[in-house]
Amino acid sequence: MFIAAFCSVIALSSCASYTQLGGASGVATGAAGGATAQDSNPQLERCEKPLGTLAIVEDTSAAWYRLLTGQFKLGSTIPVLRLIIQQSNCFVVVERGLGLESGVMKERELMQTGELRQESNFRKGQLVAADYTLIPSINFSEKGTKGGFGGIGGGVGGLIGGVLASLKINEASTVLVLVDNRSGVQVAAAEGSARTFDIGGLGGLFGSGFGGIAGGYANTPEDKTLTAAFLDAYNKLVKAVKNYKMQTRPGGLGTGGDLKVQESITPTPTQQNTGITTQQAPQKIRTKRQQRR
Repeated sequence: MFIAAFCSVIALSSCASYTQLGGASGVATGAAGGATAQDSNPQLERCEKPLGTLAIVEDTSAAWYRLLTGQFKLGSTIPVLRLIIQQSNCFVVVERGLGLESGVMKERELMQTGELRQESNFRKGQLVAADYTLIPSINFSEKGTKGGFGGIGGGVGGLIGGVLASLKINEASTVLVLVDNRSGVQVAAAEGSARTFDIGGLGGLFGSGFGGIAGGYANTPEDKTLTAAFLDAYNKLVKAVKNYKMQTRPGGLGTGGDLKVQESITPTPTQQNTGITTQQAPQKIRTKRQQRR
């Protein structure tokens, strides 16, 4: 009886499918249009007005990016960050990636060649400058619990044992750095983290009377884990910039710090010819002046 019912479920699942629009349980959800947000995460920090314009730049040569797109087969972090940032209304995002090269600048090239209509209104001086650059990075960590439960006997005991044996805890840590584009000064930085619990290898639970585990979870952080970690980092970044206090020092930045180093004591060409060292030079000059008097 059980086998017949199980086979019926398998047969139905192989010939029927259902797609539902919306209703996703992801961390970054909804939409953004201008200063308004629709169905955004209620935990997202928000601002009454933007603090400036911002461009997002990924270091595609970094080890974390190669790991993200290579081993874990995940895409760029920029799209989800753009959604989160615009929904928060704390910064206005400007395009500095493929959209600028293949979209914005392409239309201007078409205008210059005379292919666009005269009233298209593309001209120099229309692009908005990016006040800040946001630089994301990821630190990956995979942890899991294994063994001890897979050999439990059949039935419900084997099912529970299999679930426990395949439990994995995936963690992701992210960092966001905000840089002022005019000065090159880092104005803010924040770290975020997230953890997910995953169960894998459930297909093996149906073998040998529900007994053994035929497989397991692949140690790859999921999109939700990374998105949650970036949301955590961005919320911390927004809280920091809301309480921002400019770093100052007498004389201005870049005019010389308080941590001094020993200056060069290499003799000048004149001092080398006379045999006078750097330390002796001031005293020798004063002595010659006194002799002239």
